[in-house]
Amino acid sequence: MTSAMMTGAQILIQGLLDEGIEHVFGYPGGAIIPTYDVLYDAPLTHILTRHEQGAVHAADGYARATGRVGVCISTSGPGATNLVTGLSTAHMDSVPMVAITGQVAVPMIGNDSFQEADICGITIPITKYNYLVKDVNDLQKIVKEAFHIARTGRPGPVLIDFPKDVQTAGTRLKKLGPVTLPGNRPPVAVTDEQMKSVLSAIKTARRPVIYAGGGVISADAAPELKQFVEKTCIPITTTLLGKGCFPETDTNALGMLGMHGTKYANHAIFESDLIIAMGVRFDDRVAGNLQKFAPLAKVIHIDIDPAEIGKRFKVDIPVISDIKPFLKSLNKLIDIPLRQKWLAHIADLKEKHPLSFPDDGNLRPQSIIKTLSNITRGEILLSTDVGQHQMWSALYYRSVSPRRFFTSGGAGTMGYGFPAAIGAAVGNPGKPVVTITGDGSFQMCIQELATARMYNLPVKIFIMNNGYLGMVRQWQQIFHDCRYSNTCLTFNPDFCKVAEGYDIPALRITRLAEVPKAIDKALNSDGPMLIDFRVVQEENVLPMIPPGGGQTDFLEEEA
Repeated sequence: MTSAMMTGAQILIQGLLDEGIEHVFGYPGGAIIPTYDVLYDAPLTHILTRHEQGAVHAADGYARATGRVGVCISTSGPGATNLVTGLSTAHMDSVPMVAITGQVAVPMIGNDSFQEADICGITIPITKYNYLVKDVNDLQKIVKEAFHIARTGRPGPVLIDFPKDVQTAGTRLKKLGPVTLPGNRPPVAVTDEQMKSVLSAIKTARRPVIYAGGGVISADAAPELKQFVEKTCIPITTTLLGKGCFPETDTNALGMLGMHGTKYANHAIFESDLIIAMGVRFDDRVAGNLQKFAPLAKVIHIDIDPAEIGKRFKVDIPVISDIKPFLKSLNKLIDIPLRQKWLAHIADLKEKHPLSFPDDGNLRPQSIIKTLSNITRGEILLSTDVGQHQMWSALYYRSVSPRRFFTSGGAGTMGYGFPAAIGAAVGNPGKPVVTITGDGSFQMCIQELATARMYNLPVKIFIMNNGYLGMVRQWQQIFHDCRYSNTCLTFNPDFCKVAEGYDIPALRITRLAEVPKAIDKALNSDGPMLIDFRVVQEENVLPMIPPGGGQTDFLEEEA
């Protein structure tokens, strides 16, 4: 029995359903109308954002918070190019996503047609793969491949460019076999020799440190990592994207390392004789001056992507593997005594170099975030934008489990946090989501207040309102003689009135004593809510390692 004739648009939507997709984020336009016409009756929930950038960041937040592939849809030309920032963000942070863009009809491609853009050419460097569909008969296979590529190996975004005439062309569904891709080489099992080398290095080390990143979360390997730390009592530091892969309330946790990391995490890495690096890429914000990074340490590096091993930092024991099965095998074999002297030294480092900020009664972001962490015990979903508030969130909000803290790491995308929180809320119905943002970042996607209100999503927006582009201002203060060139946000709106214009309740907080009650009110309210925290204006994220500095070259005082 032959299948019924289907249009390209119908095949695409059926492909999404076959992949188990329940939610898509998007914004319609002329070149994608046939697909939106099919969406009208489809058993999918489409979340209408107010800008394509909001859609792609929401799909990103959805993916990070659920572990599933996020999907966004836009029209051609400017609609497609408005996805570029979000695709770059997802690509840098290895987020599984499929972006679908309308395109002009195939015969019109290359003629500078109305709303035409070579989105495949534009996005080659910032996608894991992309497709231009020229024949409706190829579409079914392309959709299946796109999701396979997005979610397997090192995850990432895949783009499908979908011409309007292919959306309306007809064909019949075929029975497809498993996806096989030329050049796709899944990691082979770790050899006995490799495992012996790893075990030997761990057993002989006196001052080992685990350095864990977002790859642990992508691999869903947090339980195995926790078991490994419990068996070995090796101190663990995490990257910004690795927050939550190990409970930060644990005594073995060192918090974040790097330029704005804890002093004790950086000291521990600097003094270590073995680094066990898992799902990390020795990013410049973490490793800084490579000549001064962990000078005494042998390095084991476990990563699923062979391109990352040795790319920036020479390692002694490379292991190309999915972290989850690797740790499962390692946990069966590892059995080492406690290193009491090293653990005592780590405890001493924590006591000597605690996280601190002035306790003078002024309203500071650190205090707000610390209060939020204490009230929620690190268990809510939390997104951030980029800047000072992002670093304070990483330092003072103690995450206890994976997929509950998400932020733009590699790209450092302002405007990410709020729409990402929308995506996380869609993927976790009924759970409150807090986004910590700045007065600069929030205005980049402020229009998504309409989306939060339209779907009554429980997204709580905490604005650290200091009247500046805070992190840029900090660098101008420290490195450019306080020459604040275009970083003062003189004409900010009244954010409470803006929120109320969207029928969203809002509070303005100016005193430290008001913070706990305001947070409690927000967390227990239905739907979205905004709190405008009027914080100390020229607060800096300190200590800080300056560019080119080593791990113990801290800036202690403000210039």
